Amino acid sequence: MAPNAEGLDSLDARLLLLLSDEPRLGVLECSRRLGVARGTVQARMDRLVQRGILLGFPPELDLAAMGYGLTAFAVLEIAQGRRGLVAEQLAAIDEVCEVHATTGQGDLFVRMVARSNADLQRVIDEIVAVPGVRRTSTSIALSTPVAPRVRPLLERLAAADDRP
Repeated sequence: MAPNAEGLDSLDARLLLLLSDEPRLGVLECSRRLGVARGTVQARMDRLVQRGILLGFPPELDLAAMGYGLTAFAVLEIAQGRRGLVAEQLAAIDEVCEVHATTGQGDLFVRMVARSNADLQRVIDEIVAVPGVRRTSTSIALSTPVAPRVRPLLERLAAADDRP
């Protein structure tokens, strides 16, 4: 099966969908369900890991069920030349889940979680105390109508014609 412009073919996509649905499946069971040889599945998985597409098999966790029912996003304006240092300090704050360097009004986009509004204030205070953070603007997420996902992209690739 020829890879498409993204570098994945339909077998890669079907394998990733299968592993997304059931990350604990072994190589042999994957090969049985996909109708290909065990060695093919192992080679595909190795290649996907080597290329940095398949990053691992972490469990999916419900942060609200763990006591972190509040999700917020902050746009940070930082001093020029401080992005790396600020990101390093943000990574040390346990409630900071993601940090993205962005274009536009702010410099960094931060996703964080907290147990309550008071806890969120504590987290924001920690973020504001990071040397190099000049200004923050925080929004609380009320709901998540579309959760983080890659499934639609994989489904499109899995269904794609493998014509050259």
